[in-house]
Amino acid sequence: MRFSLKSIVLIISILILTACSNYSAIRYKGQLNDPIMVMALLSEQQNEWQGTPYVLGGKTRNGVDCSGFVQTTFMDRFNISLPRMTKDQANYGHFIDKDEIQTGDLVFFKTGRGLNGYHVGIYVKEDKFLHASTKGGVIYSSLESPYWKKAYWQARRI
Repeated sequence: MRFSLKSIVLIISILILTACSNYSAIRYKGQLNDPIMVMALLSEQQNEWQGTPYVLGGKTRNGVDCSGFVQTTFMDRFNISLPRMTKDQANYGHFIDKDEIQTGDLVFFKTGRGLNGYHVGIYVKEDKFLHASTKGGVIYSSLESPYWKKAYWQARRI
């Protein structure tokens, strides 16, 4: 994967400015076609939401569910409005084969838990996705773990 010099300079500049400021949040509204920036923005989102407990129907740092976290992340980081419910997010964008998943794609699972038994996360890289987990709050998980591998349903590109 090749990245333009402009993208690399922008990322380094943002990281330097962020590190040197008292205010650490990146406020740049990223583009999903820039994987390095998407990874940086998702990392920042995970850092800000780490420790937030899973609460069905929640969408704040006091408690969040999977679709609320995805909806909030896409609005906060990419200025993209997504539906609130996992089942509606699963019909948004277009279907992607599992071997074509890229950074920023939505990954969906049939877990049999929660509202309608679906779960959603955001693919980051190297089979890792970011999501609001019932057991760990906002965390990274692996698509290759036995649980998520068995529950995998589909991926969507926004």
